[in-house]
Amino acid sequence: MLTLRYDEGTIRIEDAPDDVARLSFVEADPRSETHRAPAYRYPFLRRTCADRGLRADDRVLDRFGLGGLSTTYDLRGYQTEALDAWRDAGDRGVIELPTGSGKTVVAIGAIAALDTPTLVVVPTIDLLEQWAGELEAEFGETTAIGRLGGGDQRLEPITVATYDSAYLRAEAVGDRFGLLVFDEVHHLGGAGYRDVARLSAAPARLGLTATFERPDGAHETIEELLGPVVYRRSADDLAGEHLADYDIKRIEVELTPEERASYEAHQGTFTDYLAASGLQLRSGSDYQELVKRSGSDPKAREALLAKQRAREVMLNADRKREVLADLLDRHRGDRLIVFTAYTDLVYELASRFLIPPITNETPADERREILDRFRRGAYSRVVAANVLDEGVDVPDANVAVVLSGSGSEREFTQRLGRVLRPKDDGGRAILYEVVTTETAEMRVSRRRR
Repeated sequence: MLTLRYDEGTIRIEDAPDDVARLSFVEADPRSETHRAPAYRYPFLRRTCADRGLRADDRVLDRFGLGGLSTTYDLRGYQTEALDAWRDAGDRGVIELPTGSGKTVVAIGAIAALDTPTLVVVPTIDLLEQWAGELEAEFGETTAIGRLGGGDQRLEPITVATYDSAYLRAEAVGDRFGLLVFDEVHHLGGAGYRDVARLSAAPARLGLTATFERPDGAHETIEELLGPVVYRRSADDLAGEHLADYDIKRIEVELTPEERASYEAHQGTFTDYLAASGLQLRSGSDYQELVKRSGSDPKAREALLAKQRAREVMLNADRKREVLADLLDRHRGDRLIVFTAYTDLVYELASRFLIPPITNETPADERREILDRFRRGAYSRVVAANVLDEGVDVPDANVAVVLSGSGSEREFTQRLGRVLRPKDDGGRAILYEVVTTETAEMRVSRRRR
């Protein structure tokens, strides 16, 4: 009879019969005279043993229930559909739902249904605190809730961890949990973070995101570690009934003559280098090749810096400020969030229009106070650079103004999601996208649409 044990991020197989030893993901380990499989292959290894009638002494996970978990949430129709689709896929896969649609509620339903030790992995301390609060409210009377991150290092049957903390303890927690939940699962595509899933034996795996695909193709690795997308609904699918109806309005502005001359000069330096070098930027990996060349090629470095300067001119156009002034005046009675790509611009706008600023430099306590005042109505508008895109519980707003950003579909979707929560008065949400004409920003906007 073969024996299965968890050992340093792998499954050690003792006395493996030939039909197990020959599996594509099983390798011989001459040092211990055993065989090994990657930890994330554990459920497939168990299934193989069952399918082939092999008796196995399985010592990988301590399988115990948490005392009959239950949830007070009444899942909406699409949330039930999402949970059912995940369960039908063998408790594996990714659920893609827009921001504000209640992905956390689906995960809580999954935790209650499986009643097994669970690790929830999140990208930020803010999300760690939000998840811990939700889990304590739902399951705190039945089981303790642990935290890994933000100064806490406490493992419990249900634990919330940041990606960084989970990565640092990936081997240590690899045999502790039967269910992994990855919030903002697109982060799992990062080279180091993948180990959190790869070194874990957890059979059940759930990924949550509003935007699964990554430009670098790393979502394919996530599918291997967690399973494919098993349920997907867009903002358009849920608008009107579960999310606010919304409008997206694009406002085009011209560069000033001085800005145009600067933009064209820097952009020309960049395009001239591409033409001379034969490099074509068709993907993120092509751009990384340019970055790599810039380390040793002065011309490549000059081109890269010119591209960055052209982008700064384009995204920080003076006339965008004029548009913002008009929109702030037009929406005096609305709750409004302004998004920019640059921290310096956040502080400039905050000073000019007397709007509370939030950046990655804002202390956590101050950020929470600003958002709390925004929630209570003491503030009716805030301006932020990227930090509110994800990982922060943003109070309800009904107007978003995107002055500048990365241009990615993910970022745009996340910013739109900040105004999609249903309104008490049934009103529509509005997102204004302010773009400069005859620039790369305009082309990206058109392509995204």
